[in-house]
Formats: sequence, C-alpha cells, structure tokens
Amino acid sequence: MPRLFGLIGFPLTHSFSRKYFSEKFLREGISDASYELYEMETAASFPALFAENPNLVGINVTIPHKKAVIPLLNKLDQSASRVGAVNVIRKERDGQLTGFNSDYIGFLRSLQSWAGDAIVGAKALVLGTGGAASAVRVALEDLKIEYLQVSRSAGNGVITYGDLKNDPTILESRKLIINTTPLGTYPDTGKCPEIDFERIGSGHLFYDLVYNPAETLFMKKGQEHGAKVKNGYDMLVLQAERAWEIWNQK
Repeated sequence: MPRLFGLIGFPLTHSFSRKYFSEKFLREGISDASYELYEMETAASFPALFAENPNLVGINVTIPHKKAVIPLLNKLDQSASRVGAVNVIRKERDGQLTGFNSDYIGFLRSLQSWAGDAIVGAKALVLGTGGAASAVRVALEDLKIEYLQVSRSAGNGVITYGDLKNDPTILESRKLIINTTPLGTYPDTGKCPEIDFERIGSGHLFYDLVYNPAETLFMKKGQEHGAKVKNGYDMLVLQAERAWEIWNQK
C-alpha cells in the first residue's frame, strides 16, 4: 500500500503543497507515495483522518488550523513548541502523532540565502501577528536580528500601523521589512500593508511571505522606492523539503 501524505486547511482553493509534492514524486521516481487535500472547516475533524486512512503517515497543516491542532497531538517537536504553531505532522511507528514547524527553517534558510551579509546587524519590522509571524520571529531571534512586530491593534510588544505613521524614524531605521499577512494574495492583489513607502530607500529589504502573485503590490511599491524585494516561494519550497525530511526520518 503506498504511503499517503496530505494537507488540511480551509479553504483549500489553491494548494502549493499538492502540486509540489505530486511533481516531486514524479521527478524523483518516488512511486510509493501520493498526496491528497483534506479540506476541513474545524480541526475537530482531523483525528478521524488517520483512523479512516491507515496508510496516512504525514500531514501538512495550513490556515486556520496551525494552532488548533496542537491539543490533538501526542507530542510536539521543539520547532513547534518554540513557534507555537504546527504545519507538519508525522505519524510515528506506534501510531502517536508528533507536530513540527518547518515554516521556521524555511524562512531562515531563504532569508540567509537571499540577503546574505545584508542582514548582519539589521533591525526588522514584522508585519502581522499570525502563525507565520511566529515562525518568522523565532528565525529572527536565532539570527540575532532585533525586530518590532506591527499589527492593526497594539498588544504586548506589538506596535500599530498608526505608530509607524506617527514616528517615521521606525521605518527609516529598520531596513528589513517582512510581510507575514495574507494581504495582496491572489485574487485580492490590490492590497498591501499600510506603511509609508515614501520612507523606504535603497537600503531596505522587503520580504513578502505571499507567493501568488509572484510580485505583490507590497513588493512593487518597495521596489519603486529602491528596496530589494523577494516573495515567499523559496520559503515554501524549503519548508516543503524540510517536511519531507521529517516524514522520512528513521
């Protein structure tokens, strides 16, 4: 019986994971594996998947279930514990389920490869407070990059977009700006985070976790003011490859 992998989330109108893994299996001659989509509105439906599919050995988790699945698992890897979100689940040989986070390593490796020495000593702004933002924050901590987190409402250690407008030095002094929000994702491509792009210059690095479209409005506006820009596609590939490593660890 072929090994079964899949993705849970809601909605699953556009799945990078299924396309990526299906093509990977063909390209690498992996004939004993398949990848399916399991759209579910609530994480409560998740445990039944493994009972109904005994050959299911690995699951990816996307919005809105990255935190909701945690109480349904038997164990958490350190990567998931630190981030506080799960995007990879592995069924162990004894049937127990372990949660991991590969978004963290995907972002870290992608940022290092793209920005190189430009991030040494840099300060960052993280736009958004969701599960993806948590993975980004942990990666920045490991890279010793000081950051501020920005959201529509203030909170513990979080500033608002209004604070950015009131204090222009924040944007000017923090050269690495990371969009972890879904703003600008297809088909709603006419939106982006509300920052003052007039404060952006050639020393800025714009990293957008959105990958569809390949050039978001956030990236376009940054580029128009001299910023170096990158989308989230490489991060997706790297986190998917890390998931494959996790599922195939002995």
